[in-house]
Amino acid sequence: MLKALSIFSGNSNRALAEEICKFVEIPLGRADVTHFSDGEIYVEIGENVRGVHCFVVQSTCTPVNQSLMELLIMIDALKRASAGSIVAIIPYFGYARQDRKAKPRTPITAKLVANLITAAGADRALAMDLHAGQIQGFFDIPFDHLFGMPVLIEELRVLGYGGEQTVVVSPDAGGVERARAFSKRLGAGLAIIDKRRPSPNVSEVMNIVGDVKGKRAVIVDDIIDTAGTLTNAATAIMNAGASSVAASASHAVFSGKAVARITDSPLSHVVVTNTIPPSEASQACGKVRVRSVGRLLGEAIKRIHHGDSISSLFV
Repeated sequence: MLKALSIFSGNSNRALAEEICKFVEIPLGRADVTHFSDGEIYVEIGENVRGVHCFVVQSTCTPVNQSLMELLIMIDALKRASAGSIVAIIPYFGYARQDRKAKPRTPITAKLVANLITAAGADRALAMDLHAGQIQGFFDIPFDHLFGMPVLIEELRVLGYGGEQTVVVSPDAGGVERARAFSKRLGAGLAIIDKRRPSPNVSEVMNIVGDVKGKRAVIVDDIIDTAGTLTNAATAIMNAGASSVAASASHAVFSGKAVARITDSPLSHVVVTNTIPPSEASQACGKVRVRSVGRLLGEAIKRIHHGDSISSLFV
């Protein structure tokens, strides 16, 4: 006999959780996520979850530490309320860029966060477009990794990208696999930016490997944070003779002066998803186009709940 299903949400991306619930055709679970006057987070589940399949939708985005603690405390609250199972749905997995020791005496925070989610009581986790695929192995519980590529490619095709006159550009060597997948789907060419990163959130474009002259370029990445790397790459691509340049990324962090940089850059469009809720500045920017992953995540939740395979959603 199939257990009941409930979907809960913290405060980080409630609009996405409500969209998922609309697709799954159930109401959003009742949960109060509030704060004491000193900032401590308090969670109270407002319905019976004994033996229920519970899904917690929470992007660990700004404010990152608060969003992470909300997720952990909600999982603990559900565990202590005898939930049948608890699945952490993390559209944007924060701390993913700290996935290795890049320098001596530095932490691997992505592994620490994975341990915390497991220790809190999650039975399974799901995230979208991890910065590094090996983060899946940091979890000692089943982990599903979804990709926003189908949603992003659909919007790029609407904008007219695809075919021989389009070239997909990876902003660095680490993103070549992602760019190759996009170029294959779009039937486009492939180019790579050779860059150097002298310090965090600072990058320098050195060379462009591949032909972009006279073509419509699309820079493909997983995260747009300060947009420094993105706008530097866009300028370099236009200087190399491209007819136009756009960008696509799953996670629109847009910290600091990111939106202002995008506005002042040669980028014609920036296509992102709503794994992170759009800021007022990004909504006001005519270049930013947001596509929803609500149906994709809703379908994944349905399949997990029914014990069906979700491998077809991995592409």
